Amino acid sequence: MKMHRLAFAALLAATATGSVAGFAQSSLPPSGEDTAQGDLSVTIYNNGQSLVQDIRQLDIRSGRSTISFPDVSAMIRPETLSFAAGKTTIVEQNFDFDLLTPQKLMEKAVGQEVTLIRTNPATGAETLQRAEVLSTVGGVVVRIDGRIEVLRDDGLPVRVIFDEVPPNLRARPTLSVTLESSRSGTRPASIRYLTPGLGWSSDYVALFDEDKGTVDMQGWVTLTNTTGTTFHQADTLLVAGNVSGSFGPRGRGELVRAGTETADRERLGNFYLYPIEGRTTIANNQTKQVSFLDVQGVPAQRVYERTVGWLGNDSDPRPFSTAISFSSSREGGLGDALPAGTVRFYQRDAQGSPQYIGENRIGHTPMGSTLSLRTGDAFNVFSQVEVESRDRITSSEYENSARYRIVENGEVTRTMLVDRRIEYYRTTMRYTLTNANDEAVEVRLIQDGLDRGYWTRDYRVVREDVEGEQLNADSRLYRISIPANGERVVRVTFETRY
Repeated sequence: MKMHRLAFAALLAATATGSVAGFAQSSLPPSGEDTAQGDLSVTIYNNGQSLVQDIRQLDIRSGRSTISFPDVSAMIRPETLSFAAGKTTIVEQNFDFDLLTPQKLMEKAVGQEVTLIRTNPATGAETLQRAEVLSTVGGVVVRIDGRIEVLRDDGLPVRVIFDEVPPNLRARPTLSVTLESSRSGTRPASIRYLTPGLGWSSDYVALFDEDKGTVDMQGWVTLTNTTGTTFHQADTLLVAGNVSGSFGPRGRGELVRAGTETADRERLGNFYLYPIEGRTTIANNQTKQVSFLDVQGVPAQRVYERTVGWLGNDSDPRPFSTAISFSSSREGGLGDALPAGTVRFYQRDAQGSPQYIGENRIGHTPMGSTLSLRTGDAFNVFSQVEVESRDRITSSEYENSARYRIVENGEVTRTMLVDRRIEYYRTTMRYTLTNANDEAVEVRLIQDGLDRGYWTRDYRVVREDVEGEQLNADSRLYRISIPANGERVVRVTFETRY
């Protein structure tokens, strides 16, 4: 069992990224990589926005000066920036987002001269030529000794030497701040800004044991960084919830009952906070997984479900859907609030190897909730729904619908009394249920479509082979046991006004 669990943990890590090699958990900057960042805190929201707070020790001189902040997000929203340093006020800010790349170097050189180094592939001899860059649209056009030439990308060795780096190109995303300070000296200076490009999502992997009626659940947070900047040794905090303006993840799985328990996690307003333990480096263009939930032996069961519309008539048998039902409660459940994400279920085969059996999404789910997550269609459990009989019932009573006043020239001239006859229907639904498993199963059959509006809510269930449970005005639930390798027919008779 220990070997099986270790193998399953490796499988879960691979599932969250789609490949085993995708798992990354770096906490230190790559060897030799330099950064100007200071004490860094990153708060990541579900909607792809993040709050970056960076405290650096800066030597600020008295009077007016300009300070550069390299290594900020290349996608910084400058209008959200705030700056704070003792005895200092901000006068102006500029964000230089033109990064030093070969393409940008060539674009900035338009109208200027560069040096071309051509290498003879046969002899290896190098030839230097001065050239004026005329255009970089669709290719590089240069003037050499009065001739116009297009630099071809034909594999011949050609290098371009630039006389200098343009002043408005930066090797790293850089924020420049003009300050007014009343004193000189080194002091902490903090910048705070919002940026897109940092995101997180949740994934859950669950090992279902049908014999024991339990599920082992692990939760993974997947961090992504496409900001163009690496955030080194950041104190990272994840916020679960849809903030204003957010189009964060919503769930598609069935939340049977919303929970009423408060999770043992820090909250900020209506949001739950999920801190990443220890400081971590979120590298640019990196996907990182961090575990935040690991619970074994949670009571769970397989559920067979089908919802039937009013007067449904199947031309052939239809499979029940299969779902895994469990609770997130403190007692007898996961004991945590669950951020929105995808839950993937596995079950061991006869050799003890976990096999994938389906998945579904959940929304942000409070602790104490009951969930029933559909994983697919049953192979062996079917139903066929038919209207066995439907007869009109003639009522002996009539209902006065309304008195209509006829108004002519502003005066009531006569009153009309309108009688409307009420018609009732008696409908018998027949549900034929089959089970090809070698053990009995219980299914959940929901008769839907009973509520057609306020005038229909006096319907009656006059006979039912299995006692139903009224879920709401529109739906009635039947829990029906089907014998092993057997069939069961259930009839329900309704009296309605439709």
